[in-house]
Amino acid sequence: MDFNSPDFVPSVFSFATQCEIDKGDTKLERFKRKRKREETIHRPPDDVQRSKEASDEASGACLSSDDCRMEPGADQCTEATVPKVLHDDLKHKYSQLSTECVNLRLEIDKLKTENEELKATLMNTQFSFSSIKSKAVQVLFFTGLTSVLFEWLSHKLKDSVEVVRGSMNLKDHLLIVLMKLRLGLCNKDIAFRFNVTESDISNILRSWLPVMSATLKPLIKWPSKHAVLKNMPKCFKPKYKHCRCIIDCTEIFINRPTNLTSRAQTYSNYKSHNTIKYLIGMSPSGAISFLSAGWGGRVSDKQITAESGFYDLLEHNDEILADRGFTIRDELATRGATLRIPHFTKGKKQLSAQEVDISRRLSNVRIHIERIIGRWKNFKILTTIIPLTQVDLLDDIVIVCGALTNLCKCIVPR
Repeated sequence: MDFNSPDFVPSVFSFATQCEIDKGDTKLERFKRKRKREETIHRPPDDVQRSKEASDEASGACLSSDDCRMEPGADQCTEATVPKVLHDDLKHKYSQLSTECVNLRLEIDKLKTENEELKATLMNTQFSFSSIKSKAVQVLFFTGLTSVLFEWLSHKLKDSVEVVRGSMNLKDHLLIVLMKLRLGLCNKDIAFRFNVTESDISNILRSWLPVMSATLKPLIKWPSKHAVLKNMPKCFKPKYKHCRCIIDCTEIFINRPTNLTSRAQTYSNYKSHNTIKYLIGMSPSGAISFLSAGWGGRVSDKQITAESGFYDLLEHNDEILADRGFTIRDELATRGATLRIPHFTKGKKQLSAQEVDISRRLSNVRIHIERIIGRWKNFKILTTIIPLTQVDLLDDIVIVCGALTNLCKCIVPR
């Protein structure tokens, strides 16, 4: 009796015909044959089957003896075989997959290598100190310093300055400041090179320049008379062995102020431009020994010398070499010092032979102040037109450039 048949009706009479019994046994046999075919088709390859059988041996690969006696005459632990066609097909697919796996691994290794190369290329194309530090010529060009001096300066400043931009390290900050001084680049140009904003560059400059000025200012030192005489170059000894300092004034252009008073005070008739004037002094050995604060371009050389504190540094019997514009002979005489300037032709048709010879010898040694100013202005920011928003930083810029100039090789032959 088929209880699963939709035609089945419960009955109190329990009986079934022989036909119905045979029909149920036929369905059961058909189901068993179908189950066996499905197991044969989905059986794994021989090597997987063998490994599975080996692992099952410990727990009993075959059925227990009671189970084996379920069907008398049945073979114990009968193994189902895979057709040869199916075996060959699976073996071919396995070989293809193995080859594809090897090729994919090679491709992955190749992509990893290419990725590392691209990262290295990106680091080199992105402008930073790490991209130029291995090339001494580039470090010298961008900073005006050798690699050794750059490392020394960064070590000197590391405890005094702060990192303004978190994505850049301390050396990148220092490189930005030195590029601004050395090349005179505008903030937008530097921001584009370092992939930052203009405000970041402005914040770095305003944060670093005052600290650098205070740190490097001791490099601009007024030497003692004994030190000057001990290191006096040969070209000074014949006629100017008591020379203590050579002085001159230089001017730096600024934008035209909007305030009329500031515009009048900074206008220089000599340069026909609005400028800031500085008094610079050089020792005979070729180092910058004095830098005044900035004054409006309208001020005279005599006034800036008197109000800069220069006279307070002089001692008895000092000689000061200067240009004709420094009419300060009386002021120096009150301190026991002597002024040496070229002779004037005013009121004369021409100079005497002796005056010409004196002026020529004076010019031969006074030319060194022009050379030191020229080296000082190798920091191109001093030859550009300073924006009004950066004029308040100009004194710090001048001091930093002067100190870095003193770190370079001496220009006066011994």
